[in-house]
Amino acid sequence: MQLRHHLILTGTAAGLIAAGPAAAQSVDLSITVPRLSVAEYHKPYVAVYLEATGAPARTLSIWYDVAKAKNEGRKWLNEVRGWWRASGRTGNYVSDGSSGATRAPGVQKISINAARLGGLKPGQYTLVVEAAREVGGREVVRLPFSWPLRPGQTIQAAGKTELGAVSATFKP
Repeated sequence: MQLRHHLILTGTAAGLIAAGPAAAQSVDLSITVPRLSVAEYHKPYVAVYLEATGAPARTLSIWYDVAKAKNEGRKWLNEVRGWWRASGRTGNYVSDGSSGATRAPGVQKISINAARLGGLKPGQYTLVVEAAREVGGREVVRLPFSWPLRPGQTIQAAGKTELGAVSATFKP
């Protein structure tokens, strides 16, 4: 199986990259995809995005079946409903190889670099991890935080069905 990785950014996030990094910080995310004992298991589609009051959601990563011919994997992205309503349905995707295919059960790690976080105004944000699985359920885990961050700060939460432990560690 060939895995390709893509980063999908909304217009706002793509614009922030063009502006360049404003701070030398990054976030290391750890997302547990639980192993489920069900008759028919499919790897979940997962969206990671930022929410802030009064601002459009900022997509940081989206995992879907990128290997399907003719981008048929995108057809199911609307199952990740919260993300889809917030920013996914705009369909103005830019891919650069940082996120990608659905992932197997286990602890999955991704790093979000400073360029993608730079430009945030001081305030309250929520890092949202949402998973949806074919012939399965859907779950959203929210990790609220204040920006700017303290170096080494870790926030964590846990899902109950489609997601396990989720944590974000902010690095200087």
